[in-house]
Amino acid sequence: MIVVSDTTAITSLLKIQRPDLLRSLFSEIIIPDAVARELARRHPALPAFIQVRYVREQAAVTALMGRLDPGEAEAITLAKETEADALLIDDREGRVIAEAMGIRCLGLAGAMLLARQLGLISSLTEILTELELRANFRLAENIRTRLLDLADESPPP
Repeated sequence: MIVVSDTTAITSLLKIQRPDLLRSLFSEIIIPDAVARELARRHPALPAFIQVRYVREQAAVTALMGRLDPGEAEAITLAKETEADALLIDDREGRVIAEAMGIRCLGLAGAMLLARQLGLISSLTEILTELELRANFRLAENIRTRLLDLADESPPP
């Protein structure tokens, strides 16, 4: 599966030292230049398996810039250009826009559920908690509960 990613999933997994999960889940992880610049502000080096590509359709990026930040706008445009299997994005407005354009979206939590289902991690609860504590990644409680149900894990009391 080929995915284009926005910043959140990559930076969050880098903060918990688990970017390998992306490589295990997806055959190609592509980011636009704007996302690479955002990541470079906090991370001195990106994993070698992440491919940086330039967006050709700058007019499409400009059209999205009124509603989204540069990374999200470029990621959506690049996902469309490359015909990626999915866009890895957590921003709610970005997801709505991308889905309206026919782009399949997946959030970091959904990717971690997939990692659990494939046996790449032993506990969704543990990785979500680690993302919360070390990467400041937040989920609404009802979404967290639903994901844990799908992973056949009981939410903590």
